[in-house]
Amino acid sequence: MSKILELREKRAKAWEAAKAFLDSKRGSDGLLSPEDTATYEKMEAEVVALGKEIERFERQAAIDLELSKPVSNPITNKPAPQSETKTGRATDEYKNAFWKAMRNKLSFDVQNALQVGTESEGGYLVPDEFERTLVEALEEENVFRQIANVITTSSGDRKIPVVASKGTASWVDEEGQIPESDDSFAQVSIGAYKLATMIKVSEELLNDSVFNLEQYIAREFARRIGAKEEEAFFIGDGSGKPTGILANNGGGEIGVTAASAAAITLDEIMDLFYSLKSPYRRNAVFIMNDSTVKAIRKLKDNNGQYLWQPSVAAGTPDTILNRPVRTSAYMPAIAAGAKTIVFGDFSYYWVADRQGRVFKRLNELYAATGQVGFMATQRVDGKLVLAEAVKILQQKAS
Repeated sequence: MSKILELREKRAKAWEAAKAFLDSKRGSDGLLSPEDTATYEKMEAEVVALGKEIERFERQAAIDLELSKPVSNPITNKPAPQSETKTGRATDEYKNAFWKAMRNKLSFDVQNALQVGTESEGGYLVPDEFERTLVEALEEENVFRQIANVITTSSGDRKIPVVASKGTASWVDEEGQIPESDDSFAQVSIGAYKLATMIKVSEELLNDSVFNLEQYIAREFARRIGAKEEEAFFIGDGSGKPTGILANNGGGEIGVTAASAAAITLDEIMDLFYSLKSPYRRNAVFIMNDSTVKAIRKLKDNNGQYLWQPSVAAGTPDTILNRPVRTSAYMPAIAAGAKTIVFGDFSYYWVADRQGRVFKRLNELYAATGQVGFMATQRVDGKLVLAEAVKILQQKAS
């Protein structure tokens, strides 16, 4: 953790030096010479590189913490139950049986244990302990899951009632009739779309007792599924996939249309900030592409303070207008007509996980190459349940 703090302090100093250089080298027209521009971009690149290094150290610390948890077998002769008894897929017996099945080490006892989770097509539901590890891995890979409202559904569509419009009060004369003013309600339905991937592992690795099959599959599944999920949560059109936050139908509301197709001004960011109602601003987050952050890093407010402020404390993000800034590769870069910045309370974006992720071991498909396939599937959906909770800055169309 001390290394992370050291890097954050180093990045803060590098950013202060970049700002001082920028202020000292601006000409009367507010522009830099080509030589000064090149120097500043090198200084800014160092700030960006330090930010990426901090993120890597934080992910590494999270993984080290997870792997440092005790993994020894529990004592079998417990004098009295200390917690709720595990049943079904949560039992240690089923967990051990599941991973032996993945390694193709079946015995009669193991087969009996696996009946707890056997499906008609031969798929085995993931043991509960591994499923929780898997969700944690997805959160590390997917920035959207960290700020959205994640729920779990068991079957059927999830119906979410939403207040479409609110009633109002009225001034009434003495003995006057009180007008009716009712709330109106709408409903958002969240289903489940299937997301799948195939993982191939050599037989040598499977037979190697040192190889941690559970850890490898969790990380690889998280990387593939997390990337595809996040893409859909941003730009999905709702056809065979979740409805993204930038979707024309079902996405956030356009708060500001920039005057330029290739630039963003301070006033436009301020307009975007205040286009969101104040109750939502309390928990609001900015999300944009890294290239967009770079474009607005030179902007100052009316007090001469730079709009973008780096984080100096571990576990806290950078800020714009004192609100956290997140970046995603799936947010569009600045271009004509592009939706480049979203600002809002993303707890109103609901991610629904359908309970029961499934693995299937494919013994014969890759037998000729000495490999074993593992097919992993997950069912998930995502929708913004209240459009006014998220505002979008869109560039001017060309």
